Amino acid sequence: MTPLRTLLLSATVLGASVAASQAAPDVVASVKPVHSLVAAVMKGVGEPALIVEGAGSPHTYSLKPSQARRLQNADIVFWVGPEMEAFLEKPIETIGDKATAVELIDAHGLVKLPFREGGAFEAHEHHDDDHAGGEHAGHDHAGHDHEHGHGAFDAHVWLDPENAKAMIHEIEETLSAADPDNAKAYADNAAAASAGIDALIEEVGTILAPVRGKGYVVFHDAYQYFEKRFDIPAAGSITVSPEVMPGAERVSEIRARIGELGAACVFAEPQFEPKLISVVIEGTAAKSGILDPLGSSLKDGPDLYAELIRGMATSLRDCLADAS
Repeated sequence: MTPLRTLLLSATVLGASVAASQAAPDVVASVKPVHSLVAAVMKGVGEPALIVEGAGSPHTYSLKPSQARRLQNADIVFWVGPEMEAFLEKPIETIGDKATAVELIDAHGLVKLPFREGGAFEAHEHHDDDHAGGEHAGHDHAGHDHEHGHGAFDAHVWLDPENAKAMIHEIEETLSAADPDNAKAYADNAAAASAGIDALIEEVGTILAPVRGKGYVVFHDAYQYFEKRFDIPAAGSITVSPEVMPGAERVSEIRARIGELGAACVFAEPQFEPKLISVVIEGTAAKSGILDPLGSSLKDGPDLYAELIRGMATSLRDCLADAS
């Protein structure tokens, strides 16, 4: 080998070694909102992989073999926690046992809300059904226990943008500890993402201002973080657990309650059967709309989170304004 070729080969090996030492960790994120926040912090450094893609829901998801391989190769896994992605709990303990798993529901500074036993009219009425021994006694409760089985807190924490800022800080700290060579980039990205969320909160407040005080009903009781942050409470929900559908008698009860409450809109979710909403509002003055807490139709990436929150606010405003 000539001295020139030897020199070039040495330079190539050294360059590859330096690049390898500065490579971003292999990161996996569970659901689209979490993925978006992680992607924002990793911008320009690396790209996280996503587990629950498209219109999938963590309430009903099954891990695919290709995703199991992603977990197996991961250095870091960001997820909300077993309260939300129960399907990931065992795979993280087994397949992904070499990775650092970060439960963002425990991010410092994040505000958790207890399950709302009385905030949705479904919960109150179902409780009465159980004691009455009626047709649906225990039916909705089984799904309720399934979703609540891991803890006392509502896991839809990302729907409060202030919580998203706490999650961003946790993501940045984790990435910087794992990859100190890129710590400054992570810190700069996290600061920019947090500033963007501050602007988003102000924007969404303006969007919702004209329709505050108008009654609406949601598909499942997932929105209290958003409702409290922006002072736009729902009148009730059709179900507490989205994997448990109400029967015919229950639908009739809900329809009657929608009429009593004077709810202007009832919102479906793209992850679940929208036909139920049409059945529920039949014979009432309520209109139907769609709220998407996961951004199922949105393009994955760092901009998804803001689009998700802005989209929810716009859907609420448009339906409630049209119904007024």
